[in-house]
Amino acid sequence: MPHSHRTEVTVGHGGGGKLTQELIDRVFRPAFASASLEAQHDGALLKFPGGGRLAFTTDSHVVSPLFFPGGDIGKIAVNGTVNDLSMCGARPLWLSAGFILEEGFPIATLEKVVASMKAAADAAGVAVVTGDTKVVERGKGDGLYVTTAGVGVIETPLTVAPSSIRAGDAVILSGDVGRHGMAIMATRAGLQFESAIESDCASLAASVQALLKAGLEIHCLRDLTRGGLATSLVELAETSKLAIAIDGAKVPVSELVGGACEILGLDPLYVANEGRFVCFVPAAQAQQAADIISATAPGGPAVILGTVKPGPAGQVTQLSIIGSERIVDRLSGEQLPRIC
Repeated sequence: MPHSHRTEVTVGHGGGGKLTQELIDRVFRPAFASASLEAQHDGALLKFPGGGRLAFTTDSHVVSPLFFPGGDIGKIAVNGTVNDLSMCGARPLWLSAGFILEEGFPIATLEKVVASMKAAADAAGVAVVTGDTKVVERGKGDGLYVTTAGVGVIETPLTVAPSSIRAGDAVILSGDVGRHGMAIMATRAGLQFESAIESDCASLAASVQALLKAGLEIHCLRDLTRGGLATSLVELAETSKLAIAIDGAKVPVSELVGGACEILGLDPLYVANEGRFVCFVPAAQAQQAADIISATAPGGPAVILGTVKPGPAGQVTQLSIIGSERIVDRLSGEQLPRIC
């Protein structure tokens, strides 16, 4: 369990849960205080002279192993940044890529990763336009780390952000959860299932653009990565100072992922994803939004999972299949290191 006032960084600080938030609140937010950081969004929404807005985001990728069913570090680096831009309501355009290589890393493997990045960028409609390469001595790294940053243009007048969430909004989940985390865990541990569990790593840009093109009043979008669905909902409830109630029986989990989670004692709500998101829209537009997401997003069909309530501020509750209600909290500690 996490303890406050730690004096050293732990692996749990990278898990996207309570310890990650503690590190951000203790170190980064006080040092870099700004309106953009206080928004606690997937990226910064920036105005520029002459009108118009841009979205800007950055990600570092340390996933292990480098290659896994359904993806690799190159694919996840591109799609992760594209998705963060999309969650800002932006059309992703340009990426940068920084490579930290360990001496002795096979060039053939690097070529394979770069080819995967190129394919993912082409599929998402973005271009890698700048980058950097550094090499550390043998034994001082772990093969390859990739850092990507991205810029997208915001063409909608809407402010798609946690601050726009309103009481009465419907919460829509784009597809089944837990695939990425279980794909990594199974590969790393050498677990054998009846069929391979593939990561859900994919671009969400097309689905978001379809929602915007339909003219829906999108209030907020959030992709579900470290900490899973549960942690993402808690983050949004805390930032918006509202409450969120979901129906646990409606959360789609594939049979393979559900079985693996049961064997390992994991809750699918906390398992990482790399190609799923939640969408907040007025209740009157929920079904239309769900239909669009089902037709355009990977992993569907989408489900109307719950609703936003006036309070208690920051609280997320889950209705169980037997009708009882429990409070959903952030992920404690680190469920699986180096997931993305």
